[in-house]
Amino acid sequence: MYPDLLSLVIFGFVTAMTPGPNNITSSYSGFNFGYKKTLPLILAVIFGWTLLLILMNTGLILIFKQYPYLQQIIRILGSIFLVYLAYLISFSNTSQGTPIKNPISFSKAFILQFVNPKSLVVSMTTVSIFIDPNNYFRDSVIVISFFFLMAVISINSWCLMGMYLRNFATSEKFIRNFNYIMSFLLIVCVIMFYV
Repeated sequence: MYPDLLSLVIFGFVTAMTPGPNNITSSYSGFNFGYKKTLPLILAVIFGWTLLLILMNTGLILIFKQYPYLQQIIRILGSIFLVYLAYLISFSNTSQGTPIKNPISFSKAFILQFVNPKSLVVSMTTVSIFIDPNNYFRDSVIVISFFFLMAVISINSWCLMGMYLRNFATSEKFIRNFNYIMSFLLIVCVIMFYV
């Protein structure tokens, strides 16, 4: 029996379901493009996040402890990417006559996992707290499986929330304002990484 199950569930739920770059982007994409066009983003987040957690668990955390400046470089690169993504969301074309393409591809969303400061901090914290070296294999399987499940639930929930809000989008102004709000929230995420 895994002794920290309740703590893991609470920590996993809070970190997965709270706003962050992945969730905000998923909500934006669900709102503007629907589930089918958001699916590449959803899959990229699920598998990219899981791979990041596996890599962190198998030794990346030791590299970050040895060379802490690498975290700062990744934080800066991730912040630049998120500001760029906020720009794309703010100024995306919302007119009904123009076909819209998903602004973030599978590959971009996948790469985002490795420069997303929230993902890096959560994965390092998870490995540090919830994986006991004395029960490494058991804890790794439980923790990684649980966070995989949370990624599936979280990213899909935020996409569905965006799709639900689309039901209230009765004008271009509403859609434009929604996109601005999603952009603003991404910028807030970036600011929170430095506070």
